[in-house]
Amino acid sequence: QVQLVESGGGLVQPGGSLRLSCAASENIFSFRAMAWYRQAPGKQREQVATIIRGGSTNYAASLKGRFTISRSNAENTVYLQMNSLKPEDTAVYYCTAIPFVLTSPSLWGQGTQVTVSS
Repeated sequence: QVQLVESGGGLVQPGGSLRLSCAASENIFSFRAMAWYRQAPGKQREQVATIIRGGSTNYAASLKGRFTISRSNAENTVYLQMNSLKPEDTAVYYCTAIPFVLTSPSLWGQGTQVTVSS
């Protein structure tokens, strides 16, 4: 029933910026947290950034200072602002909604490709 739709990916040169969007089909405050993950070819999926219901955020240590997660409650949309992009940031980026009951499965979007290359 609940759907997440990511957008905003694409090709960008090193040092450039992109803003990813995740539009949710229901109130994002019905979830414990919203998060961004990414998966590069041949690598495991990794957590990028998380924003909890109360507004606190956390980031992967290697990304803090370059990436920023934010939300628009009125639009039920979560954003990931990515600055100073590097080739190693190339990955499929996924949005996820984490339920309050952690034994329930998280919801995932379809992913959006980010490619950082000259």
